[in-house]
Order: sequence, then C-alpha cells, then structure tokens
Amino acid sequence: MVRMSDTRRVLVAVLSGFALLACAVPDSEQPEPAVPSSQCTVTAADRYGWGEPTRASHFEQDGALPPDWHAYGPEPGHNKQGVRTPDAITVSAGVATIRGTVDGTTGAMSWHPGQRFGRWEACVRSDPAHGGFNALLLLWPVAEDFPVGGEIDWMEIMSDDRQETSFFLHYGTDNQQDYGSVRHDSTQWSAYALEWTPERMTAYVNGEPWYTNTDTDHFPPRPMNMTMQLDYFPPAAGDAAMHLDWAKQWALPESEPAELSLAPGDPATGQPRDYPERAPRRLG
Repeated sequence: MVRMSDTRRVLVAVLSGFALLACAVPDSEQPEPAVPSSQCTVTAADRYGWGEPTRASHFEQDGALPPDWHAYGPEPGHNKQGVRTPDAITVSAGVATIRGTVDGTTGAMSWHPGQRFGRWEACVRSDPAHGGFNALLLLWPVAEDFPVGGEIDWMEIMSDDRQETSFFLHYGTDNQQDYGSVRHDSTQWSAYALEWTPERMTAYVNGEPWYTNTDTDHFPPRPMNMTMQLDYFPPAAGDAAMHLDWAKQWALPESEPAELSLAPGDPATGQPRDYPERAPRRLG
C-alpha cells in the first residue's frame, strides 16, 4: 500500500476545492450592474410596495440634465420677479442643484411626459435661505392652462430654516386653494412623495403620510408633469439652493398619459403666453 504524505493530502484537497469552484461558477456569469446609491433610505415606495417605477432619473451624467428634464428660460421668474435661467441649474456627482442668488437669478425644470393620476417620489434637500426663496416640488398642467388646469404643490418650503413644508392644491377659475403643512427638517435629505388616484391625494415624507385630500371636485382635470422650482419672492438677503438626488414616477391602471410633451432637450417655460414655442405640444 502506498501512503499519501500529509503535504500531498493538503495539496490534493486545495486543488479539488478549486475544481469544485470552477464547476460551480459558470464562465458566462457577469456581475450585476451597480444600483445608483441613494441619499434617501426610507421611502413611501418601499413602505407601501409600489414596485419598479415607470420612469426614474438619477442624474448620472455630470454637467447635463437628462433629456427628459427641461430647464426653464431664460425668462422672468415667478410673478415676473427675478430671472429663471438654465445657468442656475447644475448636475454633479449624481445630484441636480438649482441655485438662487440674492439678485433673484434662479431656476426651474420640468419632467416630461406627464400623466393624470399616478405616484411620484423625489429625494431632495434644501439649504437654509435668507428670505426670498421657496423650494418646490409640484405637478403643473401639461396643457399650460392654469388656474383651470390646477396645480399640486406637494412640497413647498417657505420658511428660511426649512423646518416646515406646505401642501397647496390649486383649483377652479379663481385659483382657490386647499392647504396642509407638516413640521420636517428639509435641510436633511428627504423622500417627498405624492400618490394621486381618482379618489384620493396623499403626500408623504420619508414614508409617512402627512396630508390627504378626498375632495375630488378639486382635483386637476387633465394630465400634469412634475416640476422642481426655486421660486424668488423678493427681497432676499442671501443666496439659496435646493438639490435633487433622484426622481421616480409610477403609472397606475387609471393613469391617463399626456398627449402633449416636449422634445428631448427642449427648453420649458412657466409663461407660455410670452414663450409659446416652449410650451408642450403634440410630438409626431
């Protein structure tokens, strides 16, 4: 009988282990693509099982907005105060930022195509302000027919310390408004969400519901698109900024897709009467 030395036993065991590993891992197996990291770890989508979004933006290309995001302007700002310009919007390290300066130069951007009914969620953070700047996430009528087309401000932060968030539902020919608010530190990354069904609207922050509206007669009558704005309300005593890590949109079975949109990379406007060439249109 030939006895195997201890050294040979170890060597055979090691080689056998490598052979088993080679058989267990197919040559064709590739590592899964990296999932973009998120600044927001608690979301309404995760808590309520919304599943994969219909659309999502993660702002992965430095220096450029994704083609389905459309910067406003250059044009006068909110209520013809200050200036909205694409130059106020930057993209770096996976984050889109709108900056406002003390002279009223700021920015806004819209996300197309829109829909009637659905879910939206965005991971955002707002720097403290020194008067003069409101940070907003909203749904705006694709048909550009405000006020009859409605407006849903599902995050409007007016306080300079960014510790209180408001909800405004605009409706009717005379721009009536339903209102709610919540105390929340929006200087920290926060996941703000809106769920809009034919029966109900609910706003969330970090997965917690904080505003609900069931007055369906007040709901917008047509498709809306998501917009992010840093609006100027003079005077301002200093600069301000708001930041967007990601945005997601879900269609529901009841959702109605917008028939109007903007071509990839086209500019947008908040003043379609003055800049009709920037208004959403039928694309064919």
